[in-house]
Amino acid sequence: MTISKSLFDLTGKVALVTGSTKGIGKSMAEELARAGCKVAISSRKAEACEAVRAEFEKQGFEVFAQSCNISRKEDLQSLVDATIARWGRIDIVIANAAANPYYGPLTEIPDEAIDKVFHNNVKSVLWLAALTLPGMAGRGGGSFIAVGSIGGIIANTVIGAYGISKAADHHLVRNLAAEWGPKNVRVNAIAPGLIKTDFAKALWEDDQRREGRIAVTPLRRLGEPRDIGGIAVFLASDAAAFITGQTIVADGGVTIL
Repeated sequence: MTISKSLFDLTGKVALVTGSTKGIGKSMAEELARAGCKVAISSRKAEACEAVRAEFEKQGFEVFAQSCNISRKEDLQSLVDATIARWGRIDIVIANAAANPYYGPLTEIPDEAIDKVFHNNVKSVLWLAALTLPGMAGRGGGSFIAVGSIGGIIANTVIGAYGISKAADHHLVRNLAAEWGPKNVRVNAIAPGLIKTDFAKALWEDDQRREGRIAVTPLRRLGEPRDIGGIAVFLASDAAAFITGQTIVADGGVTIL
């Protein structure tokens, strides 16, 4: 009798995750590895990459790490090339690394700050897609996941440019899904709400803003990085084989009110 594997089993798959040495990115990389993936870890700092590599290897995960500044196309190319050189393929990509250098009203944002937001949060995602989707298609399919934000769905008075860039990411996955669906490449986004990460400290360390958010969140708490890791496994796996071009919201219910 043939025993079919779990829909969530990713054994033998190769995943590449940007911005994966802490917070949401690390959680997604860890859960992918736990589901059976070989995982390429990356972030700007080589020492952070090595620390996570050592931590994951102690858990028995098959990983490698390489520093990568997503604002440099050559760094992304090098990361993709190194992953393929090591494991011969890339089946799953998560574009998680992002930038938010400005906190304040949109009309006062410096030109260099808005340029950085769109360069890192939109253009780099498209670069990474262009570097990996053809290879997935050539091997019969794959899953590309962009990490968006509910800032791309609802307004925010202090991180408006970041939210606009994430709205662009949500639409980018729809367009890529339409283009690459016929080749069995699925492209989706995850839109987290307020998650307790270093990246979002300016929001959740503000007592008034934090308590206000919790009060209007049906689940009455902020998110944790582990709340996002399982969604990445789902979207990468056969459990989501008929899902593409979607933005999965994980915000404790904030956007339903």
